[in-house]
Amino acid sequence: MKSLTYLSALVISLNAYAAEPVFRPLFNGKDLTGWKGNGYVVEDGAIYCTPQGSNLMTEEIFSAYVLDFEFQLTAGANNGLGIHYPGTGDGAYTGMELQVLDSTHPKYKDLKDYQFHGGLYTLAAAKQGALKPVGEWNKQTVTVQGPALKVELNGQIILRANLDDLSKANPKHEGVKRRSGHIAFLGHGDRVGFRNIKIAEMPPAANEAGAAAAGFKKIFDGSTLTGWKHDPEKTTNWVAANGILKHTGQKGPINDLWSEKEYGDMTVVLDWRWAGRGPMMQQPVVKPDGSQEGTVEIEELDSGLYLRGSSKSQVNFWNWSVGSGEVYGYRTDAAQPAEVRAGVTPKEKADSPLGEWNRTMITIQGDLLTVTINGKEVISKAKLPGIPAKGPIALQHHGAAIDFANIWIKEL
Repeated sequence: MKSLTYLSALVISLNAYAAEPVFRPLFNGKDLTGWKGNGYVVEDGAIYCTPQGSNLMTEEIFSAYVLDFEFQLTAGANNGLGIHYPGTGDGAYTGMELQVLDSTHPKYKDLKDYQFHGGLYTLAAAKQGALKPVGEWNKQTVTVQGPALKVELNGQIILRANLDDLSKANPKHEGVKRRSGHIAFLGHGDRVGFRNIKIAEMPPAANEAGAAAAGFKKIFDGSTLTGWKHDPEKTTNWVAANGILKHTGQKGPINDLWSEKEYGDMTVVLDWRWAGRGPMMQQPVVKPDGSQEGTVEIEELDSGLYLRGSSKSQVNFWNWSVGSGEVYGYRTDAAQPAEVRAGVTPKEKADSPLGEWNRTMITIQGDLLTVTINGKEVISKAKLPGIPAKGPIALQHHGAAIDFANIWIKEL
């Protein structure tokens, strides 16, 4: 289809994002704000695992990032860094665990190669010899982007791995299949310290030259809110950095972020992903004709894109069973004809797993709407009777932490 040609102009390329990352702290040096778990304390600007320590994880969910931190081992200590941890179960298997271990201690001399420091537990071994003596602070950098994983310790690369390859070699390991989740410290009761924990998140890369050649214009510059209505002195819940436009999930003076420019007929392409968790709630089950029947328990996550200045013409991004792409304001309007309500109901749920990016293309031409999510057309030329001819677009905040990236528009 012609619309898919536009989508392919923004095809993901895992190695294309090369901007110098901007880091933000994950630990404030004072308390465990932003973290949840048991058995960890803050002392002298560092997080320490106590004898009761098990898992301590971020409240946020991450997908692609560079993580910097320092750690301090005691003799014989064992801990781990959980990546893509879903928040439940054994982090070494439901997610993945990078070993944080005193590899020099005699009691560990007979460990398997993947059990020593930096190893991806049960999956891949790391190069040894870069650890500083016990008691000194080590600096480690972990880069995760799609299937690519790299670990640097004190300036030396100790591990490179392709998670897709490891998944094929270890088909029963569920965690290695994941591409998003919490960051966690996976303790065993040994005293290990962590400090100077900071992260730089990365968006999906895009073929910008191809997008421009196809007639698209970037409407988010990757680092500021230029072109969007906001108060520079007060807008703190919308944050732009590293090519990502992040809503923190907190209320603020600007909740729905409106474009300064108005648009009529257009195609907009953007990426979005959930960056936090939501409450478990009962929500309606939506049938193919747009009607509702019964309820199902879901993790409530809700956002969307307003078209032409109207909240009624909102293309939903959410975690309902029907999937993203529907137009709630029209589907639930009993005054609309049956064919309209059915037309704005997604044909299938095409959303990526929670925390992963969704590449979405929305075309509005006249009063006809088409929505493609992750390469699947879920809404096809659905009629939106009475939609204004022109108006701004808006990124909606509805209580959930959400990230947006690669926002491009082609006016038709």
